[in-house]
Amino acid sequence: MPFLIETWDKPDSQALRTEARPPHLEYLAQNAAKLLACGAKLADDGSDGGGSFYIVDVETRAEAEAFLAADPFAKAGLFTRNTITRWRKAYLDGRSYLPKS
Repeated sequence: MPFLIETWDKPDSQALRTEARPPHLEYLAQNAAKLLACGAKLADDGSDGGGSFYIVDVETRAEAEAFLAADPFAKAGLFTRNTITRWRKAYLDGRSYLPKS
């Protein structure tokens, strides 16, 4: 069952985000099979929005928590908080996952 992870960066942490970004991107590439989607949150003008979203395809909340804990952004202390919410696919990439009636 997929989980939606949302993170919020600590205030004034753009330098830390920039520093931790290369190992973070490597971590995402190594775990691409678990990622249904992910990316940075952006302000309307396209500048950094101070956080990220991940939709990870793992079986348990503990696995989602472990995924986030191992992320170099988390290890660097970038996040001030996060939420992890179980998620049900209804549509993904234009494809319906809803039960047929």
